[in-house]
Amino acid sequence: MSNKEVKAALKSARDAIRNKEYKEALKHCKAVLKQEKNNYNAWVFIGLAAAELEQPDQAKGAYKKAIELEPNQLLAWQGLANLYEKSNQTDVNGDLADVYQKLLELYESGDKQKWCDVCNKLVELYHQEKKYLEVAETWQKLIRMKQEEGAEKTELHQLWKKMIHLLKDSRRNHDNKTGQLLLTAFEHALHSADTVPGEDHQNLYKDFIQYLSKFPHEVARLEKACHDMMALYPTMSYPLEVLCLHFVQSGTLSEKALHCFSRLLEMDANSGPGIICFGIKCLKENKYKEAVKSLTEGLQKTNQCPAAWYYLAEAQMKIHEHRNAVLSCNQALEALGTPEGPDFQWKNLALQLKAETLIKIADADAAEEAIKALEQIADGSTDPVVLALRGRAYLNKSLMDQASKISQELLLSHPHLAETYALEGFIHYSQKNYEQAEKSFLNAIERKAGTAEYHQYLGLTYWFMSDETKKDKGKALTQFLKAAKLDSYLGSAFCYLGNYYRDIAGDKSRARGCYKKAFELDETDEESGTAAVNLSVELGDMDAALSILNEVTEKARPGTAKWAWLHRGLYYLRTGQPSQAVSDLQAALRADPKDSNCWESLGEAYLNRGSYSTALKSFRKASELNPGLVYSIYRAAALEQILGKYENAIATYQQILKKTENYVPALKG
Repeated sequence: MSNKEVKAALKSARDAIRNKEYKEALKHCKAVLKQEKNNYNAWVFIGLAAAELEQPDQAKGAYKKAIELEPNQLLAWQGLANLYEKSNQTDVNGDLADVYQKLLELYESGDKQKWCDVCNKLVELYHQEKKYLEVAETWQKLIRMKQEEGAEKTELHQLWKKMIHLLKDSRRNHDNKTGQLLLTAFEHALHSADTVPGEDHQNLYKDFIQYLSKFPHEVARLEKACHDMMALYPTMSYPLEVLCLHFVQSGTLSEKALHCFSRLLEMDANSGPGIICFGIKCLKENKYKEAVKSLTEGLQKTNQCPAAWYYLAEAQMKIHEHRNAVLSCNQALEALGTPEGPDFQWKNLALQLKAETLIKIADADAAEEAIKALEQIADGSTDPVVLALRGRAYLNKSLMDQASKISQELLLSHPHLAETYALEGFIHYSQKNYEQAEKSFLNAIERKAGTAEYHQYLGLTYWFMSDETKKDKGKALTQFLKAAKLDSYLGSAFCYLGNYYRDIAGDKSRARGCYKKAFELDETDEESGTAAVNLSVELGDMDAALSILNEVTEKARPGTAKWAWLHRGLYYLRTGQPSQAVSDLQAALRADPKDSNCWESLGEAYLNRGSYSTALKSFRKASELNPGLVYSIYRAAALEQILGKYENAIATYQQILKKTENYVPALKG
């Protein structure tokens, strides 16, 4: 076949492809290849025809052969790109990206429009594959090309915005370089905006600041962006809110931060971040209740702030709302997710505070949860404070051997740490080794005198050590007073002060004040509540007693606060108000249906009300629960007599007299 015949055959192949006669085209191409096996056009036409005949492997092989022959010719690369684009197989995407890269190289010095079209396709392909760095770098090349061609500012603005759109949806998958390219795109988009100030520019600024706040190492850039936006949009609270939350999350309360807080609240008194910042300020000023109130309110408006949840837990811990503090720690940990950078430290802090709080709850389940929290703290196995907490958790679970082992290790490795001696003291105290406990707590106080709990436990040690130390003003009393002074929310310190003034000093009035304070701090403290009521009655201040009882019963859920219902029921019984007594004593029995004395009192109330049958049932129930209650048995017999059940009454009287021969009411009956 001559050169002329080769050209004719290739023309025939081209015409056949144009007429969609692909098999015919293949015949012409094969004829050419017999003569010229390295004919570029013949291989390209085979690729085209095979692709149309749905023979992708043959097409791919033909195009690759052509490329091998002429690597810088466009036709084969274009054909291969079309072949891959039509393929439904995702495994060709990598090959397609390589083809697009080559096409960009070939178009770069020639057809700029086609270069841009291929560039768009390549970016789309990278975006599908979530290759965000490649997306960013390729799109930047497109923008550079447009800049070199002298594109208008408006077109460039739209291109930068498109780059933001391509990158911002998947920030989680960004590496640092991609993140930097995204932030650069934001800056270019802001500088190229037409209308400044304007709504689109304002929204773009908000997005920029939001993304900046996600980068822990871009503090200076974030602060600058917030201040620049405030200068342009002085009535907008958003940049101030972001700045405030940044200060909160960074854990700094500098003058600059405080100025930022007050400025935000002046601008918008209902701003969630502003209220959060005010709560943190209250916490630092030891205004714990105000801190809890503000932080709770602020977090209802802005709940994705881990540091704020941590500060709320800290404030709740200070006022001994331990279960609420655990919930707040959990919220902090949930908001943190899988932290990195500075947030990692917040996770450790939240886990440690959660463990401390659970240890204060002091039951086995809480102790188990505390141990799990401590296990998650990074480097917790070498931190002596964390180890001391673990020792206390073991102690709360009655795992004495494990607690003692940690205590011994700490005494050897950290003999200058207050927590080391405190743990030793708690172990001795739990074993009633009061003399050793005294030494340990004194050692702990020597190293950390401002811890109320150490003084409280030293006071308890003196209280139970002996009558002498209990009565010695310089021992138990002094320590309880110090504990109460250091922690004015420590209800148990006030309860023991009440015990001291009532049982040792004989000062009922002062004792009542202490019990009342203890009960106000902890409404679940039945001992203090009961003592405050009893002392009020003894001091003739029935109004004060009723005030406490009314407050408790108003808040009580069904089946709770038995002591308050019982006390008020007995008061109504004594003061001739049997209907109210019945109601309260029934409520007390809902909390404890097996209290025989309560059933006896209920019987008395029904009797006084004239409800003889129900009174009889109540007295019978009391004697069933406690056969030794002679009075209930006698009352049942007397009621049977009143109701005309004489035989039953006689039998019951005789039953009493068998046990108690000279029981006069039974003899009379």
